[in-house]
Amino acid sequence: MIKKNETFYAKILLFGEYSIMCDSMALTVPYTHFKGELSYINDDKYTDLDFATESNKSLREYQVYLLNLAEKKELLFEMDFDTFKIDVESGLYFESTIPQGYGIGSSGALCAAIYGKYSRNKIVGDEKISTEDLLHLKRIFAQMESFFHGVSSGMDPLNCYIKNPLLIKSKTNIETVGIPREFSKNGGIFLINTGKPGKTGPLVNLFFEQCKEDRFFNLIKNEMIPFTNGCIQSIVKGEINEFFGHLKSLSRFLLSNLKPMIPAAFLDAWQKGLESGDYYLKLCGSGGGGFLLGFTEDFDKAQKILHLQNIEIVPVSKFH
Repeated sequence: MIKKNETFYAKILLFGEYSIMCDSMALTVPYTHFKGELSYINDDKYTDLDFATESNKSLREYQVYLLNLAEKKELLFEMDFDTFKIDVESGLYFESTIPQGYGIGSSGALCAAIYGKYSRNKIVGDEKISTEDLLHLKRIFAQMESFFHGVSSGMDPLNCYIKNPLLIKSKTNIETVGIPREFSKNGGIFLINTGKPGKTGPLVNLFFEQCKEDRFFNLIKNEMIPFTNGCIQSIVKGEINEFFGHLKSLSRFLLSNLKPMIPAAFLDAWQKGLESGDYYLKLCGSGGGGFLLGFTEDFDKAQKILHLQNIEIVPVSKFH
């Protein structure tokens, strides 16, 4: 009997995009609507042969990258390269419904799947995992995912691997956390599909370049990080009024200071949300495309208002 490969879900970084690179808190949650698993082209499971073939080609390149690290004794975990190579030669690919370039962890799920299947003495991921193991896994995944993005915090694959909400309090303090469901009677979280993928690398590089300017870096430290941390602390505690107050400030900050990361076609909807208070938008991942993330105290009303702007929303979580 062939053992079924483990399924890994997408993730949503609710709060902490960009600011986590400057030591803010962050909150990330699994998103089970999209998922992926390792498979083989000859299993007749693929929905797109071209996609499967391209995925296999990417895994061949990934194998070389990881092996090079291992040969230099830099790889942060012990990997079964013999089995990995055999599987890649046999048509291994990542069967996934997670859209690429949409900020919800397509490469993170792949890294989690590779580590989960080919790591020797792997750390088991569950809600009881220790902070020490979480931090070690984060370092491993940051190294693994850098192949895809150039720079990675490791948080996306960590969340995909753990499959529980993660609260990042600092670089040395990460823990699994629960988010109160009885948060807002009619509210919820939603996604907006911008209709095109984003490119993480160039936008992250732009952010790092901007941070070299004292004025911009001080804005991040003195405004963006406090707004972000306030959102996280209040949502975890279930403090609804405080949460939406911090969220409005964060949404306005992003619109004013990270406008290149917001697709131009959605600037008007973003501004209207701020003015009306019916919903608030923020980045989901690095931006530039992919999904935008929205929060509202009245889900049905926000859905109708955005529909009038020819914008359809995808529910992530209703608060009730």
